Amino acid sequence: MDPHEWIQLEKGSTDPSMRALDLLAPIGKGTRGLIVAPPKAGKTTFLKQISNAVHAVDPKIRQYCLLIDERPEEVTDFKRSVPAEVWASSSDQSYDKHKRLADDLMRVAVEKAAAGEDVFILLDSLTRLARVHNQFATGARTMSGGLDSRAMEIPRRFFGAARKLEEGGSMTILATILVDTGSKMDEIIFQEFKGTGNMELVLYRQAADMRIFPALKVRDSGTRKEEKLFTPEYLEGVYKLRRALAPLGDLESIKALTELMRTYKNNTALLASLK
Repeated sequence: MDPHEWIQLEKGSTDPSMRALDLLAPIGKGTRGLIVAPPKAGKTTFLKQISNAVHAVDPKIRQYCLLIDERPEEVTDFKRSVPAEVWASSSDQSYDKHKRLADDLMRVAVEKAAAGEDVFILLDSLTRLARVHNQFATGARTMSGGLDSRAMEIPRRFFGAARKLEEGGSMTILATILVDTGSKMDEIIFQEFKGTGNMELVLYRQAADMRIFPALKVRDSGTRKEEKLFTPEYLEGVYKLRRALAPLGDLESIKALTELMRTYKNNTALLASLK
């Protein structure tokens, strides 16, 4: 089933980043979302804001945060600042520990969703999960960048588990994927996952460097079948917004959106202002 229950982040956060996410790449229960993240574009802050907003909107959603091969101080920071249950293996732990942790979480999450619960997983990052599985893969061939041909099987299955279940539960997965790292392997992992989600949020390094937040690419971010999440009026407003921003470049469009959000205190008022 396609996601049709919108998690309206604006109801749980006044932050412009969450308002922008609602407008450009809305999240529904069962969304399979990629957060495309170049270095220093603010992915960690985004994840924390999403987790807090989701909890404020619907505290019954069972949240997990899976941090793979992360810096120990990052893990501590996450545990302090999100309402999710944090499952983490830090960079000083073995590949085997990383792999086992992801497997265990998926088993728990699938059981909860099958029992009718709404489960929400934030994964940071899909890239490192794929790198971990590359250490264990035993495919017959190695692709360019040193990636084993079978390394992607389990990460793909993990990401693909996100869905809305007919009998009531749901599994939502938002996963970061790293780009522009200078690593050939990371680039191939990104290409393998590109287009496999039903929502994509593309973070924008240049905007972050200029301290323009939310630092994201308007044109490249979006959700498939967003019409199943929005009311007809809201959808029409979003179409008008897209049309107004379409002729602008990446930097101009996020500046214009930021200005609109500053002018109107909520998204409904913002969309109503568009002719």
